Amino acid sequence: MKLVRYGPPGKEKPGLIDADGKLRDLSKKVKDIDGAALASAELARLAKLDPKKLPLVKGRPRLGPCVAMPSKFIAIGLNFSDHAKETGSPIPEHPVVFFKSTTCIVGPNDNVMAPRDSTQLDWEVELGVVIGRTARYVNEKDALRHVAGYCVINDVSERDFQLKKGASQWSKGKGCDTFGPLGPWLVTRDEIKDPQHLAMWLDVNGVRRQTGSTSTMIFGVAALVADVSRYMTLLPGDVITTGTPPGVGMGMKPQTWLKPGDVITLGIDGLGAQKQKVVAFKGRR
Repeated sequence: MKLVRYGPPGKEKPGLIDADGKLRDLSKKVKDIDGAALASAELARLAKLDPKKLPLVKGRPRLGPCVAMPSKFIAIGLNFSDHAKETGSPIPEHPVVFFKSTTCIVGPNDNVMAPRDSTQLDWEVELGVVIGRTARYVNEKDALRHVAGYCVINDVSERDFQLKKGASQWSKGKGCDTFGPLGPWLVTRDEIKDPQHLAMWLDVNGVRRQTGSTSTMIFGVAALVADVSRYMTLLPGDVITTGTPPGVGMGMKPQTWLKPGDVITLGIDGLGAQKQKVVAFKGRR
C-alpha cells in the first residue's frame, strides 16, 4: 500500500494511492496515518480493503507528511561510505545517532524556510524507515519485522548551526522548522523487497547534485533498527532517517548553499518524489 495524508496543514486526512495512481479517502476506515494505524494488526486490516470501493478524492490536494506526529524522529549521520569520504570523516564504528525535532516535519512539497541567520543551508536525500511494531532489544535478523514501511526524507541541514554552533551536537542544525519533509507517501514493507538496493537522487534548480544507492549504506536498515532499539524503545509511527549519499553542498568545491528561490527535487526508486522551494525566514526577530 501507498499511504498518504492530504489536506491543509494540521487538518490532514488519511488516504491511499490506488493501482492507477489515484488518491482514495481512508477517513472512514482509520483516523490518521499514525502509530495506531501502522501497528501490524491494523495494517493487515487496511491491506484487505478494496481501494476501488473507497471514495475518490477530487482535484490535487496538498499532501501532508505521510506519518502523523511520531513520538521520535531519529536520524543517522555519516551512514554512507562515499558521503563520509566527501566530508573527510572516518567510517563510523557504530551508528551515529542524533535527533531531528518532530516540529520540523512538513509535507513533501511544502516550502523549506531558511532560518533566521542561516548562511549554510544544505540538502540531503534520505531513506526514511517508519516503525510498525514496538522494538526493544530486537535482533538484526528480526528487525525488519518491526518496520511498517518506507518513505523519502529530505534531511535539510544548516551546517553553521550544526558544526560551529552545536558544540559537537548536531541537532541545532537539523531540527529547524521545515527541515523534515516526509513523503509523498509511506510505502508498506511488503512492496519493498530489499531496502538496501534503492536508487536515490536529488536536484537543485534542475541540476543533479546527488546520485546514490542504499547499497552503500554502512549500516543497513535492519542493523539500524536493531542498534537503536538497544538504547531506546521504538514505537509504531516512529521515524528513522538513515543517512545520505555524496553530493551535499558541504562536500562541493567550492561549497554551495541553498538560498531563497532555489528549488529542490528528490526521490527514491519505488517511494516517489518530493519538490520544495526555499523561502526566506518569516517571523519576529
